[in-house]
Amino acid sequence: MEKFVNHIQLGYLGLLPFLACVAWPLITGSSAVNIAFFTFYSIAILAFMAGNLWRAGQQSYADAIKAVLPVIPIAFISFLPPTWILAWLAGSFWLVLLLEKSTPQWQSYHVDYQKMRFVLTSAVFVCHILVIGMSVYPD
Repeated sequence: MEKFVNHIQLGYLGLLPFLACVAWPLITGSSAVNIAFFTFYSIAILAFMAGNLWRAGQQSYADAIKAVLPVIPIAFISFLPPTWILAWLAGSFWLVLLLEKSTPQWQSYHVDYQKMRFVLTSAVFVCHILVIGMSVYPD
């Protein structure tokens, strides 16, 4: 368990900016800057999470492709309306979790880490839904 404590703490700390991006507009009113910050932070965290699936030299070619699959389309979807980008990102966090659960390493992870991954993915998904709502109904 000890080797997962830092990962669990850092995971929950990484949720704070998502929560702040949801709370801030509720206090000050929604803005394009807030939605943009949330989107950029979400992309960065998604890329980080997908990058953790990358196990150079330890996985098949197909598994390596799966590891980057959620991130590659971001360059193309960045031209879409913000609500579509946020919806893609929300779904991609679930995809990364499903891909992580399909790895052989998942079974060796402590149950608290596995629970944390589900809780964080759920919370991040809800944050995305709320920010989509804020972008659709800004006032």
